[in-house]
Amino acid sequence: MELGRVGRRVIEAAFDGGDLVSDGGVVLLRQVDERIGLTRAAARVFADRRRSASVTHSVRDMLAQRVYGLCCGWEDVTDHNLLRRDLALQTAVGRVEDLASGPTLSRLETTATSTHAAALNGVLVEQFIAAQTRTPKELVLDIDATHVPLHGAQERAHFHSYYDNYCYLPLYVFCGQDLLACVLRPSSRDPASVLSALVKLLVQRLRQQWPKVRVVVRADSGFCRPQALRRFERWDVDYVIGLQKNAALLQRVALAELYLAEAYTDSGTKQRLIGEFHYGAKSWGCERRIVTRLEHDAHGANPRFVVTSLDDDAQALYEQRYCARGEAENRIKEAQLDLFGRRASCHKYHANQLRLLLAALAYTLMINLRRLALQGTELATACTATIRTRLLKIGAAIVRNTRRVRLLLASQHPLQHVFLAAARALTSP
Repeated sequence: MELGRVGRRVIEAAFDGGDLVSDGGVVLLRQVDERIGLTRAAARVFADRRRSASVTHSVRDMLAQRVYGLCCGWEDVTDHNLLRRDLALQTAVGRVEDLASGPTLSRLETTATSTHAAALNGVLVEQFIAAQTRTPKELVLDIDATHVPLHGAQERAHFHSYYDNYCYLPLYVFCGQDLLACVLRPSSRDPASVLSALVKLLVQRLRQQWPKVRVVVRADSGFCRPQALRRFERWDVDYVIGLQKNAALLQRVALAELYLAEAYTDSGTKQRLIGEFHYGAKSWGCERRIVTRLEHDAHGANPRFVVTSLDDDAQALYEQRYCARGEAENRIKEAQLDLFGRRASCHKYHANQLRLLLAALAYTLMINLRRLALQGTELATACTATIRTRLLKIGAAIVRNTRRVRLLLASQHPLQHVFLAAARALTSP
């Protein structure tokens, strides 16, 4: 095909370039997966009831294909109708034949059950434990819920007035940058309803590994429930949880609010005060420590309240302990947006739970790529979307014969040194 000219040169195009791929960096994911054993551990929780004589694609291969595809930006199973012939993805999965098709992957998803979901969440916890190089003294569990909008007739779909949409409300648990659990919840149920049971399971496993570790639960006011607070205290679990405003709390800080309002009127600059007091709601049965942050500016008063079992300095507790909770929201965005955890387009509820967990596995793979291979490089703190576009989406020609598979990566790739450093880190003993 002739497509015009550049000066005296004719622009020509033809489909004779050979076996070219756009995801040349996917082989790094294979190396990380082999190092940490992620997809093999996930495959062990699936009881393969297929007739062995008719099986072409193992559960491990299908999970690896799906997880690697999410990491490389391919969000849906229908993408694999073409990707199954992608030589780079075949090499990463460990095959030289066509991979599973979209319908085959869809059948895997529709066989998912609640037992699979619980076991895969266990895989996430075990991956977190294995990644720790030293015994931690304290673990802070960040708990948050977010919404997954629905556009169809999915099972257990309910309308949520706050989000003005039919949606699910999955619950995420992070410890630092590591994802320990993600549980799909219908939007008709309080996300806090599963909080105590989930924390109990996590704490039991973490203290089984590290008996003396201090566990702190951190969450916003949507998870402040009297029953949960009592259980945390009974289980020796500390907490820093937001507390919704009410008339009693506002009355306790009314004098301080008046002082800040007068100071703002006099100075014209934003006023801020952090203090503490003890308060007990009728449903609590006892008094607990409350840390309050009061602000007054052009928009008026803006009080915040936090209930805690910790005895840290009030200012340090609010600014360093509680406010750090916002970092977990960035991690949720990575899992949901960058790795397509919102793709809940299956009809079956448990199939959508599996899709959420596949995104969680992809997230775990990507942060381990960053942890094991990118330390000391310019991608050491990059988000998953940046790692994908700069390290995984590399154009390459592939030459495959009976002796080797050779990837001829783009010679003008600007981050060759990062790719080489990552490859060395992942292949060294």
